[in-house]
Amino acid sequence: MAKYQQLIDRLQQQISQEIWLPGEKLPSLREQVALSGMSLMTVMHAYQVLESQGWIQSRPQSGYYVAPRAEFLSQPASHQKVQLAESVDINEFIFDVLQACRDPHILPFGSAFPDPELFPQRQLMRSLSAVSHTLKPADALNNLPPGNEALRKTLAQRYALQGIQVSPEEIVITNGAMEALNLSMQAVTEPGDWVAIENPCFYGALQVIERLKLKAVAIATDPQHGMDLDELERALERWPVKACWMMTNQQNPVGHTLSKEKKQRLVSILSQHQVTLIEDDVYSELWFGSEKPLPAKAFEQQQSVLHCSSFSKNLVAGFRVGWVAAGQHAQRIQRLQLMSTLSTSAPMQLALANYLLTRSYDSHLRRLRLVLEQRKNQARQSLKRHLPGEARINDSQGGYFLWIELPRQVNTTELYYRALDLNISIAPGKMFSSGEQYANYFRFNASWEWGEVQEAAVAILGGLIAEML
Repeated sequence: MAKYQQLIDRLQQQISQEIWLPGEKLPSLREQVALSGMSLMTVMHAYQVLESQGWIQSRPQSGYYVAPRAEFLSQPASHQKVQLAESVDINEFIFDVLQACRDPHILPFGSAFPDPELFPQRQLMRSLSAVSHTLKPADALNNLPPGNEALRKTLAQRYALQGIQVSPEEIVITNGAMEALNLSMQAVTEPGDWVAIENPCFYGALQVIERLKLKAVAIATDPQHGMDLDELERALERWPVKACWMMTNQQNPVGHTLSKEKKQRLVSILSQHQVTLIEDDVYSELWFGSEKPLPAKAFEQQQSVLHCSSFSKNLVAGFRVGWVAAGQHAQRIQRLQLMSTLSTSAPMQLALANYLLTRSYDSHLRRLRLVLEQRKNQARQSLKRHLPGEARINDSQGGYFLWIELPRQVNTTELYYRALDLNISIAPGKMFSSGEQYANYFRFNASWEWGEVQEAAVAILGGLIAEML
């Protein structure tokens, strides 16, 4: 890391920790030279960058002071539009919640995956059996990065049907969407870089930021409007953000889908600031209504969007096959994959390519969307019956998650542990932010077939919440 960047990071951390308060004078250039052992030019460069980012301001013949607008860092969480995280440490809690969902005795309302009974298991097994009988030793090599040619060609054709021009050579097949997202982030950032994310956001983004030692600028995102693009634009003017990780369709956990106009504006803002968009689009096939929403990838002009998706949420979770339409970054991502997981399972790639040739995929998706919409309506009605009147159930036209806001005095992490003792799992708000502002929220998986057991479990949840109130 360059010396001036070391000083920038150090002063940003000190201001964030309120060692230097808004309006306070910082050490002069010469004092900082003596304190840091750096040259005058290095210190001057660091101060100029901090001033351009809005952290500090210069006053003629007086020196440098902490900028007043840094005050937002110490405001109550409920009023924050932007939240900074110099480090993220959430992985252990997320691991515990996900492990609990694996217990067959627990009702998995906290699970991230839809009901596996909704997937065409028999057809997929037939495809897997068919390719296993014809599998040749050379197939292991032929399916190394960027992945199976037939599968990549089919994906390129599906992009083309949406009016998006993506060459099969730009597509890299990965071990699920999480590897696609991980590799994309690695391809465009270095440790210590700033990344813009949604708040609340998919916990996988927090895990990647923690693992890659990145810094997060979390932008307020709500179920009615999605990410606040005005705040995103202001944040990009203040901090040297390298990438933006975002779900533009069926955002997890809030469920919002950005309008076409907002997607166009998002791509334009990021392009102006030379920020790469890493688009997490795993729920885009689970739309309700008459028209599939386009990804932000459809509006790019300069191959600045890495579009990541998978078959795990709409076809088969266990195959762990995803992809990234990486454009100019495709070669870089292939090299990173060869250094980590080497490649995606050859039999799984071949089986999916075989299944997609049967033309059954779109028929399956139509049935899946109808069932999910029905089950989501049933779950919503049940929650309305049993949760207190103050609860706010945020819904969306697609997906299978409900984002639920409870009165502020209810801590959903405590609710999670109480419910878990009764064999019921939820996803508490703590999973979706590095702060505490969603401590009274939880995500509810509504993909399960509804019956007396599910109805009774929601009634128990309602009783627990009433006790906590």
